[in-house]
Amino acid sequence: MIMTSTLSSNDSGRPRSRSQIWILIGVFFAPLLLAFVLYYGFGARPSGSTNHGELVQPPRPLPDVSLQTANGETLSLASLQGKWTLVYVGNGACDERCREALTLIRQTRLALGDDMPRVQRLFLTTADCCDMNYLDAEHTGLLIARLDEGEGETLATVIQDATVEPLAQAGRIYIVDPLGNLMMSYARDAEPKGLLQDMKKLLKLSHIG
Repeated sequence: MIMTSTLSSNDSGRPRSRSQIWILIGVFFAPLLLAFVLYYGFGARPSGSTNHGELVQPPRPLPDVSLQTANGETLSLASLQGKWTLVYVGNGACDERCREALTLIRQTRLALGDDMPRVQRLFLTTADCCDMNYLDAEHTGLLIARLDEGEGETLATVIQDATVEPLAQAGRIYIVDPLGNLMMSYARDAEPKGLLQDMKKLLKLSHIG
């Protein structure tokens, strides 16, 4: 009888132990899940929290391709990971929209102050690469790579999937996160200050890059 009583007592404690374990697991993982939801904005952001760019849902992982740069060297897309990347896609001859967009991403990065080293800029050219006199003079440090040659076409397809307009005509600015995910874009008529406001929020929330 004593043995039976002891076994019954032990058995009754097991469900409680299991429930406590699950509670501890939930307490640990709930903040991580919440951070993921807030980061990618799946309709569950706190009241008053808005973004100015258009979220790419789901975020598109960019392929690990090697692109040809304007000076004929090779740029591995994987080498860009670890930082936030502001990307403009357009014709390499760089028309008025191109110049506006490149100036915007340059000024946005500068306005980030101490967080500026966490951000890099990339110009992906769809054709006619490139007006280097203008780019060298006005956009020192800008990375330039071609979508119209080699593996660039693979990357262009991924970006096109996240863009409503034809890629060559879209004139969009994109944000790529430090893990290599295409996660937000801005149409040519988007509010310029919105890019800076979104970047400040992303850098504040992010513990990567």
